[in-house]
Amino acid sequence: MNDETKENLTATEMKRAVSDGDSVTRAEISSPEDEEIPAEEARENDESESLSPRRKFLIIGGIVAACLLLIFVYLYYERSKTTDVSATTDAAKTETVVSVKVATATKEPIAREFTAIGTVAPARSSTVSASLSAQIKQMRLLKNQYVQQGEVLAILASQDLQAQRNEANAALDEARLNEQTLQKVTIPQARAQTEKDLSDAQAVADNVRAIYERRKDLYAKGGLSLKELESSGLALKNAENALRLAQNSVRLNTSAVNPNAQAIAQTKIKQAQQRINTIDTQANLAQVRAPISGVVTDQFQFEGEYASAGAKLLTIAASGEVIVKANFADSVVANLQTGDSVTIYPPNAPDERMGGKVTLISRSADALNRTVEIWASFANGRGLLRTGDAVQFVVSSNLTNDAVVVPAAAVTLDASNADEGTVMTVDKEMVAHETKVKVGIKTGDKIQITEGLTGGETVVIEGNYALPDGTKVEIAKDAPQEAN
Repeated sequence: MNDETKENLTATEMKRAVSDGDSVTRAEISSPEDEEIPAEEARENDESESLSPRRKFLIIGGIVAACLLLIFVYLYYERSKTTDVSATTDAAKTETVVSVKVATATKEPIAREFTAIGTVAPARSSTVSASLSAQIKQMRLLKNQYVQQGEVLAILASQDLQAQRNEANAALDEARLNEQTLQKVTIPQARAQTEKDLSDAQAVADNVRAIYERRKDLYAKGGLSLKELESSGLALKNAENALRLAQNSVRLNTSAVNPNAQAIAQTKIKQAQQRINTIDTQANLAQVRAPISGVVTDQFQFEGEYASAGAKLLTIAASGEVIVKANFADSVVANLQTGDSVTIYPPNAPDERMGGKVTLISRSADALNRTVEIWASFANGRGLLRTGDAVQFVVSSNLTNDAVVVPAAAVTLDASNADEGTVMTVDKEMVAHETKVKVGIKTGDKIQITEGLTGGETVVIEGNYALPDGTKVEIAKDAPQEAN
């Protein structure tokens, strides 16, 4: 490479460095090995050095201006973005439609409810006892079994009763034979005897009277002494007395003796028959029968054991009707009265409700727990309630007619025990509005509105939590509007 080329190369590099804004000093672009720069080239270098600060200032100013421009553009973009988001949010808020479930505020009766745990007891029960002392000959396992009224539950041994019955049968046969003998032999024989006696007495009297009349004629003619006449008169008097006796005997036999003898014979027959009936009754008592239909709740003795007269064998509880007993605080009982409606939920069918009435309110309270026992009767034809079951016992009292009632889910209370809250109502334009209400009677799934609603309003029952006032709503398609 020649010197001219080197000089040109060095000048070119300087120009490029200056044009790029580099701070190039003379010392940097020259070296001890370089040859001496020509005068013309030196002048160009001096001019480049005099222009370098200005160019530096312009470059720095341009960079600052570019930075400011970038900052301005960024701020403008962020502001535009925020404005767009706000506008989008407002638009979305305006256009949002919330899907809710609704119901109608109705006017209907509502009652205050009080709940306790009740115990099932039979309305009727019977304890079956042995009526005679004997061994239990037959008796199956009956506990928890259903038995019908009149069904034989146990048979007691009764061999001695059979012997007594045979003896009574023999006495009855004897009494009947005596009656037959009386009617066919004794009475006819006595009647014949009295009739014979009467006939004999009549004949004697007639004969004596004839003799007396003849002697009387003879005495009148002087052919007979007075003594003989008087003797004949005495004989006539005795014969007439005997005749009257025979007549009275016939009359007594006919009116008294024979009927009384027949009555005595018939009485003996009745006594023998009654003795047989008594033995039969005792024999029947050996068959222990169910006095009522129901379920055997207890069995005290079993087959093969000896049962004393009066000893308990079984307990039967009628299952067609039951009584449920529950204890309520004395302050609650003050609001209850006989005839109030009661609802229970059988443990075997918790989704099924059974209705009954309060039949008894105890006049005494438990001094320790300050509770009062309440009874209610229920039909139990299906056997859903068993003796000893524990059931939920709900009494409805203080009935209020024509009350404004809404589902409990429609009301948002200010507090759990407050009587004020809010309800979201829906107008004809399907816009939800927050309505202040006061509540009264609360039941399990319903609540009374005493102030704020008049009935007939559409209220939100699902989707009302934190729902803003004035929100556009629609009724959920899977849950059409309810009418309570």
